[in-house]
Amino acid sequence: MAAEILPTVRDQNGPPKPSIHPSFYIAGWIFFSSVTIIFNKYLLSDLDFHFPAILTCWHLFFSSIMTQILARTTSLLDNRKDVQMDVRTYIRAIVPIGVLYSASLVCSNQAYLYLSVALIQMLKASAPAAVLLLSWLFGLAKPNVAVFLNVVVIVFGVAVASYGEVHIVWLGFLFQAGGIFAEAMRLILIQILLGGDGKASMDPLVSLYYYAPVCAVMNLVIAFATEWHTFEMAFVWKAGVVILVANAAVAFLLNVASVMLIGKTSGLVMTLCGVLKNILLVAASMLIWGTIVGSLQAFGFSMALVGLVYYSIGYDGFAAFATSIKARFSGFRQVTQEEDDEQESEQGLLDDTEMELKSMDA
Repeated sequence: MAAEILPTVRDQNGPPKPSIHPSFYIAGWIFFSSVTIIFNKYLLSDLDFHFPAILTCWHLFFSSIMTQILARTTSLLDNRKDVQMDVRTYIRAIVPIGVLYSASLVCSNQAYLYLSVALIQMLKASAPAAVLLLSWLFGLAKPNVAVFLNVVVIVFGVAVASYGEVHIVWLGFLFQAGGIFAEAMRLILIQILLGGDGKASMDPLVSLYYYAPVCAVMNLVIAFATEWHTFEMAFVWKAGVVILVANAAVAFLLNVASVMLIGKTSGLVMTLCGVLKNILLVAASMLIWGTIVGSLQAFGFSMALVGLVYYSIGYDGFAAFATSIKARFSGFRQVTQEEDDEQESEQGLLDDTEMELKSMDA
């Protein structure tokens, strides 16, 4: 599929490049995602910059400029020459990502007008299942009942943690469902672009180089339709140019981390890592802001965390870890026993020597 969408112009059958362990990309994405959420909350709430569509458009515009600069001043984006990007290829491979990303933002923001935060979190918990089902549908992963049941456990755990008083408005439900579907499709398309068949895959940063401008244009259209009539430059000066630039820089690093994570793992792994990120954010909120979390929420998040860890390392990983711990403990006990035996032997030798000395004195 990827070979047809992204024709290459170079022979890429060279020796494989050394790769970094996936845990590095997972940790980087969780870090930048958490910082971006905290930074955006500070900017949108504390600094009264109540224009999320315009802010997102600014983030993507900044990313577009940064990738263009990197392409002209560094070798980080030289791999873009490996893909013959013409108008037809751009429309077939790049534009759909921009459309889906914008649709995800619009639907998710609209859902907050109709649904409670608790219900939205419950619905968002189904995102891993949506990505998994689409991965099976597009042939990116083979159907596996055990994996599906594992994802069900994670979804159920997050749903329990988010449980509360909810009032369903079906229009809001449809908006949120549409946002989840659009985001899942976006992740799948990025994975297709980045993974491919090994001959026509795009470098993660090259992918951002191509689709960030499309996303920026789509969000600009949304911003004009929903927020532009109330926007004034006074809001920019109040928030501060330095703050806005720093916020965009963090968002750019998050975009890089996102496409890196999907390119080195999969869209489903990214979605599941989002569960862990939410757990860490809740813990940070408890420590920093004193947020109270009930026993039901703690139980649900614990269930999600266990499910995520099990999905990441599997039963064999758990068994290997348990065996390793057992071996270390056994080794510690063996060393301790040997030390005790040695001490007893030394003590016995001292006692014998003392008895011999007493006999000689007698």
